[in-house]
Amino acid sequence: MELIGQGMEGAVYDVGDGRVRKIWFDRRPDDVRPMQAFLDELPPLPFRTPRIREIHADGNGLAVSVEDKLTGTPMHEANLPEEDALDAFVGVVEALGTTTAGPASKELLVLNQPFWRDGLSWGEALAALVRRRAAESAPHLERDVADFTTLLARLTAALEQIELDHLSVVHGDICPPNLLMDSERTAAVLDWGFYSTAGDNTFDAALAAGFFDMYGPQARRLDTLLLDRFEKLGHDRERMHLYRAAYAITTATIYDADAQDGHYAWCVADLNRLPV
Repeated sequence: MELIGQGMEGAVYDVGDGRVRKIWFDRRPDDVRPMQAFLDELPPLPFRTPRIREIHADGNGLAVSVEDKLTGTPMHEANLPEEDALDAFVGVVEALGTTTAGPASKELLVLNQPFWRDGLSWGEALAALVRRRAAESAPHLERDVADFTTLLARLTAALEQIELDHLSVVHGDICPPNLLMDSERTAAVLDWGFYSTAGDNTFDAALAAGFFDMYGPQARRLDTLLLDRFEKLGHDRERMHLYRAAYAITTATIYDADAQDGHYAWCVADLNRLPV
């Protein structure tokens, strides 16, 4: 087997017959089955999505999944013209906006925590997640974000007022490494599960705008350009700002509990500049 990728959750190997094997670092088979059900529930889309065909346990009881191999060139390696890459990003978000989330999408953990619980609405569930994660990151955020306590109160109050008539499938991590390209066409979208759930398509729009170029010299220009494009497509700009702040708080220390990494710095910068 050839190692072809490794992330926070596991290592992926090409087994050579159109399939890959993912060896999960800390999940057991029962932990992976909700993701299998979610992926099976996804409706037809203009790009391929992962499918888990088998789930086994290794000698330590950890999950090993067998999945279809998705082919293409990661966007950040595809050398696309800027306009084609932006079009692809917008196209993925808009395609997800046509979906209707099914029951399996509400069974997924979000940031390894239950999300849809206690009969909460989408906005209430997101506000509750923000509060939980803010409590974990409070020593850092209170130090580095201007008047963080007031910002948190305003943000959660605003999120709780959001009412949706329609729940779409949310990916939650639309970024260049997760889009496989075939020339200028999006061939596949990878890495569902980190923030995937049933929710507001505007959430994906807000995050995609920031993820297109998180750390590059053109990050601010491209972020603004995409926010402008999404707003013209009907996504409320104020709500996109709310969702970006929610993402920044909930993931600020997700990769480094000591808040020493670049992701934390990106989140703090967003919280200090975006109007909420």
